[in-house]
Amino acid sequence: QVQLVESGGGLVQAGGSLRLSCVVSGRSFSRYVMGWFRQAPGKERQFVSNIDWTGGSTDYANSVKGRFTISRDNARNTVYLQMNSLSPEDTAVYYCAARLGAVPTSFGRDYIYWGQGTQVTVSS
Repeated sequence: QVQLVESGGGLVQAGGSLRLSCVVSGRSFSRYVMGWFRQAPGKERQFVSNIDWTGGSTDYANSVKGRFTISRDNARNTVYLQMNSLSPEDTAVYYCAARLGAVPTSFGRDYIYWGQGTQVTVSS
């Protein structure tokens, strides 16, 4: 059984930073492509970022490019999302997700394991 547990969310002022973590239990973490998605109230789930199993290939939504950085530590079964220059538009529940396979994608339907989410609220 694979479980994903996010942490690090909270309330921050605009311009501030947060670092989200996602710990993956179970075997073969290094085989998973990892992604971060977010969902704001009343809106559809949105791709934020992904990272391949080596950590050498990353992708970002245009809305977060240059502000967010994804990384992973395969020895700790953990993926991170460093979020800088936060704005109220970044307010959402953030989910990490895992996908078997070598190719990172930005489609939520391609990810088979999901965490419970962590709330990020950015005040103006």
